[in-house]
Amino acid sequence: MTPQAVVDFLVEHDIHKIKYAFADIDGVLRGKVISRQKFIDGLTDGFGFCDVVWGWDMTDAPYDNAGITGWHSGYPDAPVRLDVATFRQIPWEDDIPFFLADFSRPDGTSLPACPRSLLKRVAEQCRQMGYHARMAQEFEWFNFRETPQSLHDKGFRNPEPLTPGMFGYSILRPSLESAFHNDLFDFLTRFDIPLEGLHTETGPGVYEAAIHHDEVVGAADKAALFKTAVKEIAYRHGLVASFMAKWNADLPGCSGHIHQSLWNADQTRNLFYADTSQGAHKHMSELMQQFIAGQLHCLPHITPMFAPTINSYKRLVEGAWAPTTVTWSVDNRTTALRVLNHKEAYCRVEHRVSGADTNPYLALAAALASGLYGIRHGLSLDIPASIGNGYADKQHGVIPGNLADATRQMAESAVAVELFGAEFVDHFTRTRDWEARQYARQVSDWELKRYFEII
Repeated sequence: MTPQAVVDFLVEHDIHKIKYAFADIDGVLRGKVISRQKFIDGLTDGFGFCDVVWGWDMTDAPYDNAGITGWHSGYPDAPVRLDVATFRQIPWEDDIPFFLADFSRPDGTSLPACPRSLLKRVAEQCRQMGYHARMAQEFEWFNFRETPQSLHDKGFRNPEPLTPGMFGYSILRPSLESAFHNDLFDFLTRFDIPLEGLHTETGPGVYEAAIHHDEVVGAADKAALFKTAVKEIAYRHGLVASFMAKWNADLPGCSGHIHQSLWNADQTRNLFYADTSQGAHKHMSELMQQFIAGQLHCLPHITPMFAPTINSYKRLVEGAWAPTTVTWSVDNRTTALRVLNHKEAYCRVEHRVSGADTNPYLALAAALASGLYGIRHGLSLDIPASIGNGYADKQHGVIPGNLADATRQMAESAVAVELFGAEFVDHFTRTRDWEARQYARQVSDWELKRYFEII
């Protein structure tokens, strides 16, 4: 819709309030409800929004190391602009109009910290190279019979799962919770986040959803909105949905796998597919091989964009359905990259490092930029496909094992700077360093139980 068409729609339907939001560095949606006149006034020049949203963490604690804003700058306003192409209505909130925003400017520049603006720049690089990137993210998450207040009251200990037991791909469990299950599928579809599938995963109260693929920025928009939409729909049913990567050491973690392919400019041909029979590279075009080579090469340099929290690395352990090595394979769920290429229409690379706790804009930007790096540098896929257990295939490297190490590696990486620019890398790694330091100061229940009496 054009800006004028949106205004006409608001007037015609006598709508006087609009909601908008943008994703911060952690992928948390921040936003406001504004009046119709305020919306109209800001369509051309945007709105001022306090830039503290780039100077604090997910708990609103100001960073002590941020350069982009802080006490030293006085936290001024920064210009946020609505993207009218993202217009949709929220069906569980009386169809209130909703728009996504970012901190890009009319001259094409943007605030270096803005994740959506970063992805837009990477997508433009892809288009300049002659490719159309299509992606989709799928999520696993746990649902609990709790409220935000009950979780705080019990110190987040022993939350009650939606359903008991390990029951992946169950037909019974969704039937037991049919009102919630149906609201998820139906409301998300009406919110322009159509699902390919929705089912239970293995674990008490855990679901998995695959979102229909889209152009890369649209795919990230849908993924970012999906997480918040699921939480809001869950609230309506007296539930809390959690996208933590690993909430319980005894249960599988929650993935946010990224499915990705490159097409020609008019989207008539999947450029990853080739009608060949070359052993392990069967049906893999040279372009696809370069894309995979780039992702493998860059992965250790940009791991925090796929694993951004302390908790992310509790999921990335051997035997937990998440990768730990720099590996690829054909239809093998133990490697970092999984190739699915039996048909041209569905030929793609699944990036399995990304967890449910990712910021979709950063995860998709990292996936696409690293793949384009391989194409731009003409990298050969010299790493052989892993056969069998990818956890044991460590000869080509392993994924950093914690956030502090991963952040240090990215902060010192010339590859990361080439992919995303020095300003973004500096800001992002400062935020991850802050996150790691907050954890290092804490005394955990595990430490109390292990050391309090006996040491």
